[in-house]
Amino acid sequence: MAFTSYIPAMSFSWTPHRFAGGALALDVANSVILRFDAARSIDRFADPAQLSAFPQAAAAFSAERALFGALTPVKPQNHAAFLGLREAIDRHFRAAAEGMPSDPLLADLLQAAALLLRQSPDPHSLEAQTVHSALRLIALPEPERLKICGHCGWLFLDRSKNKSRFWCDMAVCGNRAKAARHYRRKKGEPE
Repeated sequence: MAFTSYIPAMSFSWTPHRFAGGALALDVANSVILRFDAARSIDRFADPAQLSAFPQAAAAFSAERALFGALTPVKPQNHAAFLGLREAIDRHFRAAAEGMPSDPLLADLLQAAALLLRQSPDPHSLEAQTVHSALRLIALPEPERLKICGHCGWLFLDRSKNKSRFWCDMAVCGNRAKAARHYRRKKGEPE
């Protein structure tokens, strides 16, 4: 799948919303904005500056930050392998969240993880911590908590008591979905 390159004229920063996935591996997978809309899709990691800034933001905003603390950036020679891991994470956990068989995709994920761990054995690297996060997700005791946002399509962990979240972030996607529904009602359009 081809992603639109980063457009330098756009203003972008790694905010808490960008870490709504609930796990570092999901936040990495969610670095592709509007993944399935070819006309509007943006790969935030296509800009090396954004990939370099991501570890510091993850250390500040990721739900798993207490597990890893500071992170070292992805080494330039590991960029391609790291992006391969990101795509393997997305394929495996998206299939799992959709209730599709994800076992065939697990081998690809584990292979990408092993490759990166061989290339970057530093336990504080973004690569290593993303691998560890993905492994924790594979062992998730309640896999039904893994969901896909009904608004933006991001992967997220539903940590609500009754497992009823529809959006990765109520303050952003939830409000946008509610506003769109309100607009359609006011216009007399079906929901």
